[in-house]
Amino acid sequence: MLAAAAIMLASCGGQQGKMGDDEYAVRTIETQSTELQTTYPATIRGVQDVEIRPMVSGFITKMYVKEGQAVKKGQVLFEINKVAYEAAVRQAKAAVNSAAAQLNTSKLTYENNQKLFANNVIGTYELESSKNAYENAQAALAQAKASYVSAKQNLDYCYVTSPSNGVVGELPYRVGALVSASSAQPLTTVSDINTMQVYFSMTEKDLLDLTKEKGGLHAAISDYPAVKLQLADGTTYNHEGKVAAVSGVIDQSTGSVSMRADFPNPEHLLKSGGSGNIVVPHTSSAAIVIPQDAVAQVQDRYFVYILGKDNKVKYSPVTVNPDNDGKNYIIESGLKVGDKIVVSGITTLKDGMKITPITEEQYQQKLKKTSQMGAHQNDLNKLKEDFAK
Repeated sequence: MLAAAAIMLASCGGQQGKMGDDEYAVRTIETQSTELQTTYPATIRGVQDVEIRPMVSGFITKMYVKEGQAVKKGQVLFEINKVAYEAAVRQAKAAVNSAAAQLNTSKLTYENNQKLFANNVIGTYELESSKNAYENAQAALAQAKASYVSAKQNLDYCYVTSPSNGVVGELPYRVGALVSASSAQPLTTVSDINTMQVYFSMTEKDLLDLTKEKGGLHAAISDYPAVKLQLADGTTYNHEGKVAAVSGVIDQSTGSVSMRADFPNPEHLLKSGGSGNIVVPHTSSAAIVIPQDAVAQVQDRYFVYILGKDNKVKYSPVTVNPDNDGKNYIIESGLKVGDKIVVSGITTLKDGMKITPITEEQYQQKLKKTSQMGAHQNDLNKLKEDFAK
């Protein structure tokens, strides 16, 4: 049995043929069409983030909402102690009634003095005095009515309502808390999150390139591709967004321009104040793409082995696009069409080393045959162990 196994192994080895240790897979550089993407840090905001603040001072007596609750425009959120404001309304109403009565008296006096003056019973002074008293009474009534309206408005302000549809944010105050218009924190924030506005910044250079390519900023925004949103947990949001606005001012401290993309939010998954990354896809029709196995990384620099005409390799730096798929690199500089690079086994290479170039297909066949030899060797070893037993 042992002899038969040895004959079988020798036969397989003879079929394989000799493979030199200086053989390396080499690829000739060509361009291809590829999908690229650029990511930008982003901040998520609701279409409306409205701070809810009281218009009057007082203690909170009732809370009608909870954090995260969806509310409608005009819905009551809080109630502030209204006893003092109800009393102010009654007082203002009484002042209106008193001013109205005083006006009626002044009117009768003035009308009577007009008749007396016509009959030469009283002089001009008495007539003008009654006229002035009548006009003062009219002004006093108007002032009383204004105070009444103001008092009623203050009473209405005791019911704090939502200015828009949205979702209630944090509730820092509880029943019994004293609040006023000057309080440091708002009562809450109501955010309209049916559509989310995602803000990100693009460099001035990128914006100029985009504007020149499309023939203007308006055209660039109109033709801007749909963008994606990468959430904080690394997943991609399942709705695409559209760039809707670009700031007209460049931030001098960062050299960037603020942009806004709008995303639908029907499931209310996105929350105002969240963060993520805007992913902008774009297609390159002449990209140089090579496997990551062909690239050596030393700290933040990247190198490849370029094959020369004398079959000697040269250790050459390249610049790679920071976005990749985990298997390939997109080369931005350092390689050109027609260059030949080593794509496998580069860890055993040295600068100036002479190699025997083979195709990637030949290299795979070599690996396959080497694997088969290893399997046959394992079989032979097992037969030896069985024979020894």
